[in-house]
Amino acid sequence: MSHSHVNHAAPQSGHGSFKGYMIGTVLSLVLTLASFGVVMFHLVPPAMGLVAIVVLCVAQLVVQLGYFLHIGSSRSQRANTGIFICTAFLIAVIVGLSLWVMHNANVNMMPTHISVERAMAHD
Repeated sequence: MSHSHVNHAAPQSGHGSFKGYMIGTVLSLVLTLASFGVVMFHLVPPAMGLVAIVVLCVAQLVVQLGYFLHIGSSRSQRANTGIFICTAFLIAVIVGLSLWVMHNANVNMMPTHISVERAMAHD
């Protein structure tokens, strides 16, 4: 009988450590509370509120992609990163083209050059 020994204690490639998950959790909580603070306590001027929220949102996205989804530039993560980039591109194309179609339908199908009274008279 041959016994194969598998070392379950050795970290696998592409998996995070407890320390990494805790750092990601703390950073995510800090960024969430910062976004909450921007809105609830008016920590930035109103004109900069949306910009601050978007910046915090992008920072949280980067933290979660790096610490939880393990998207990175290391050799073991290139396949995950490539799949993520392709998926993001496809979503952007689908959403962008859908918005373009809806905008063109709105512009080309709405009678903006006639008044309401004139439109009602044609009925």
